Amino acid sequence: MSGGLVGYSSSEEDEEDEGGSRGGGAQGSPVASAGRPRLPVPAGLPGDPDPEEAVSDDSARHGGRVRGFPHERGNWATHVYLPYVAQEEFLELLELLVSRARTYVPSVAAMEEFHLSLSQCVVLRYHWIDPFVRSLRERLAAFHRFFCVADQVKVYTNQNKTRTFIGLEVSAGHFQLLELVSEVDRVLEEFDLPTFYKDPSFHISLAWCVGDLSGKLEGQCLRELQDIVDEFEDSALLLRVQWEQIRCKSGNKYFSFPLR
Repeated sequence: MSGGLVGYSSSEEDEEDEGGSRGGGAQGSPVASAGRPRLPVPAGLPGDPDPEEAVSDDSARHGGRVRGFPHERGNWATHVYLPYVAQEEFLELLELLVSRARTYVPSVAAMEEFHLSLSQCVVLRYHWIDPFVRSLRERLAAFHRFFCVADQVKVYTNQNKTRTFIGLEVSAGHFQLLELVSEVDRVLEEFDLPTFYKDPSFHISLAWCVGDLSGKLEGQCLRELQDIVDEFEDSALLLRVQWEQIRCKSGNKYFSFPLR
């Protein structure tokens, strides 16, 4: 199985941003939707809140991660996703998978938090966070809770090939996820920001390592990881996930949108 390309942010503010594309590259910035005028981006004003101002770009301080875009005052890394709260059984499965993956790549590390992305990591000016969130809330208000199944092990790399990830790809629930992405994309277009991938590989990332080590993790390793998932007790029930809320992270701010 060939590795997918995912739009992981390489910044420490949002190091796990993911939105998969089977063999496709990242999309460029779309033109603002014809029915709505493009919003002008105001210049930074004196006294703008900027919790990221002191962030260092030294990759040695962040496990070798490299920032995907340069830090600028007033720019906030922003990501829309479905948060996943791991249960004890899930963490047991994760431990088995990471242990096996380390026999092929010793530097593999488990994720500390888990989610499924509905957007790439994009950059918002501070002044547009509130209107961006309001627009998201309006467009997502009608969506109900739903289930999906994430049980297919897959290897991904980020766009600039500086990190490799092991994830569980969604095998059921794809249609509902595409509907959510469609509405999130509409909001991104209002702000002239890059939309999600045309052929997304929706997944929950489990572990990562520095560099493009997909060649070592695919093939025999990938087959062994899939066997662990398939043979894990009650894995069919464990990996049937109910999504109850959507979340947007912008800089150090979090916004939740409960599903009905």
